[in-house]
Amino acid sequence: MKLKSKDFVDNGSISSKFTCDGRNISPQLSWEYVPDGTKSFALAVTDPDAHGGMWIHWLVYGISKEVREIAQASLPEEAKEVQNDFGRTHYGGPCPPLGTHRYFFIIYALDTEHPDGLNKRNFFDKIEKHTIEKAEIMGLYKRPR
Repeated sequence: MKLKSKDFVDNGSISSKFTCDGRNISPQLSWEYVPDGTKSFALAVTDPDAHGGMWIHWLVYGISKEVREIAQASLPEEAKEVQNDFGRTHYGGPCPPLGTHRYFFIIYALDTEHPDGLNKRNFFDKIEKHTIEKAEIMGLYKRPR
């Protein structure tokens, strides 16, 4: 699989539009080369550089196997969101207190349509158990001073 965005390039800077310093909306994402047997997709956006460990910005599952794109500031029909580390169930953009942080956008091709009982604490364990393949891109952000 391959994940890409029209809004930033892998290892490139993320525009403030997609952060707490801008409109705080999710960037466009699309993927291709989906493996056979895929029944749904899940998405995670994380920051491993947060002071207290990995910070969860967005968790989504139940994305239909037919979907190949998430438009800016949107969520695919029937997809479900899990509470993030901001305490919300929708996208929370980059907002690092100091320095440049890395933001990983990971799409998972799953062998199930509806993973059950997902929450912030078990999302990655349960998703990994059903992952056929995954792809990621990473963007960088440093807040203006």
